Amino acid sequence: MLTSNFLVPLVVTAVSMPYFIRKLSENNILAKDVYKRDFPMVADRGGTAILLIAMLSLSMNSLFFKFTSTNYVAMIVIALFGLFGVLDDMINIGRMSKFLIMYYCSYPLIQYATHTAVILPNVGHIELGVLYLQFIVPTYVLVASNLVNMHSGYNGLASGLSVIVLISLIIKSALISDIENIISVVAITGATLGFYFYDRYPSQIFWGNVGSLTVGAAIGTIIVIQGFIISGFIMLIPHTVNFLMYVYWKIKKYPHVKFGKVREDGTLEVPNALTLKWVLPYYYRLTERQATYAMFLLTSVFCVIGIMLPGRL
Repeated sequence: MLTSNFLVPLVVTAVSMPYFIRKLSENNILAKDVYKRDFPMVADRGGTAILLIAMLSLSMNSLFFKFTSTNYVAMIVIALFGLFGVLDDMINIGRMSKFLIMYYCSYPLIQYATHTAVILPNVGHIELGVLYLQFIVPTYVLVASNLVNMHSGYNGLASGLSVIVLISLIIKSALISDIENIISVVAITGATLGFYFYDRYPSQIFWGNVGSLTVGAAIGTIIVIQGFIISGFIMLIPHTVNFLMYVYWKIKKYPHVKFGKVREDGTLEVPNALTLKWVLPYYYRLTERQATYAMFLLTSVFCVIGIMLPGRL
């Protein structure tokens, strides 16, 4: 069951992505790749395929396997975030409105989050009950989706990091023999890996807000369903640090700069070291691919730590 729901969306996404790339390009749904010398236009909003194929896979596999209701509710929540991403790609609805709507998108998960205790090292179980359900569940999904959305910019960076985190959370679930409620997230993971093959350097397609919010919601969903509050936080430390650097940037009111440049030798020229992906290129001459792999390595270290924590820590 686990293998089928991972491999089917992986293969279908990998095979069908050239079709999506062609259709998006024909309809002029494109975005500029700013870290290339000639600024090529690349197909955008490809994250829609991740959501559609994962939902299709779950539907097809339901003919052969019986899934818990939690899986369908989880997919509904993920789809709500994805649909909001489609809207966010089309119009700017404002930051506060965005956060408020997305907060309530995760409410269906509340009755299916069966683990309401936080386990702290040297402390033990802390039962949070209603506080966990009404505050931590929707907040975690909201925060995770936005952290994924913010920690991006290089070819394959966001999708690659998401695959690393998702696979780590699935491995941790398997280690505690609790996988029956995460099948929908497994389907999202397979589709995201299939998408990454085309999003990696040099990108043939970007996933847009619909992709980052869909996959980010999947990360938050598996964390709250499984009760991996501490280990999930550890796995997302690089994403969190990236966000805190952004907050520092805003507090200091430094000039807003969204992208760097590419030098003649192909290395990155970034304006400052105030976002995580710019730290190494600011001090060392790195290519976009090297800077991306450095971020993969950093997140992998924290994911290994999260996996190694005992039980549901």
